[in-house]
Amino acid sequence: MPIDIAILGGGSAGLAAAITAARAGATTLLIERYGYLGGMGTASLVHTFCGLYLLREEPGAVLANPGFPTEIAERMIAATGIGPQRMGRVDVLPQNPIEFVRIADELCAAEPNLTLALHSEMTDLTHVPDAWQITLSTRSQQRTLHARKLIDASGDAVTASFLSKPTEITQPAQLQRPAYLFGIHGPNHLDDATRLHTAGLLVSAVRSGQLPPAILGLTFRSTGTPHQHFASLDLTGGETTAHYNPLDPDCLTALEIQGRQLATQAIRWLAANDPIWHHATLTQWPIRAGVRESRRWIGQSILTGDDLLNSRRFPDEVALATWPMEFRETTKGPKLRFPTTPTPCGIPASCLIPKGIPNLFTAGRCISADHDAQASIRVMGTCFATGQAAANLALASL
Repeated sequence: MPIDIAILGGGSAGLAAAITAARAGATTLLIERYGYLGGMGTASLVHTFCGLYLLREEPGAVLANPGFPTEIAERMIAATGIGPQRMGRVDVLPQNPIEFVRIADELCAAEPNLTLALHSEMTDLTHVPDAWQITLSTRSQQRTLHARKLIDASGDAVTASFLSKPTEITQPAQLQRPAYLFGIHGPNHLDDATRLHTAGLLVSAVRSGQLPPAILGLTFRSTGTPHQHFASLDLTGGETTAHYNPLDPDCLTALEIQGRQLATQAIRWLAANDPIWHHATLTQWPIRAGVRESRRWIGQSILTGDDLLNSRRFPDEVALATWPMEFRETTKGPKLRFPTTPTPCGIPASCLIPKGIPNLFTAGRCISADHDAQASIRVMGTCFATGQAAANLALASL
């Protein structure tokens, strides 16, 4: 017998989809290539949930999407003791990747209808009568299974390549630059004064030729635990921005090596040249660099940047997009573009349904959206919402 719903990718969107489907009684399979769930929030160490809260002029964070996004926020706050934080005009929720892994494990273990396939890759996909035939490969074997519905939450629209279906990808020079995040043991606390002091040190080191210019975008954030911090650096993605290809293993290999080299240079220099950072050491590498944008599905409709700017609402909307368009097309830091009014944009169900393919749904950063809209909907808070929505669409069609 085929399972009801198979989900490719165990990041924020895939996790949300799997828990939603299993709780509704569907036999569910969640396929993930790494050894734990969470995607960008764990494997890439992205330590902030963005897009959970409504944009508001006045203080006070208000959750935007009910259901799983609200539940995961509540679980993370209970785990860390840290609530939403105001950053300029937006509210974010700091998250701890270690706790995120634990929460994901507990959520999955509580669902008898959910089977988790870690360390597994989809290596073939075909449509057979009334089902998807999926080949999963591991280090020891290949196995074939059948699923009535399929959700692509891979981040890279992976299933499109198996089906030879058209997708969209922005020109390399305009793609959002990848992030490289890593863990540090450093000063007892990181306050604004320490961050400003450190930024000045790095600028001086670059100007004097002691550190490469790529270090200039390095930023730091505390985990909430003394001496334990995260650092984040945007990378060019290649010798020139025109060479960046987030789907190419050679490009990604160079990216990982560059990230580790820059991180090592920066922290060693700080440890050797500043008393505040005297005992600083690197404590954690990500499993992979944080790819912000790659291949996207072409759906029954396409969410656009103009939709976001004008806070458009749709009759078939299944989630709300509340994060501003965050452009990182260079390594010089984010450029935020806010809607004309602080009201959310709807995300139509038709953006989660690939064009002309029955029984297939998509969630997360590879839903049907243009480059500008993707700069908003790619964040984890919104991915929780689209994952939940994709599962509900699949359930409704069983």
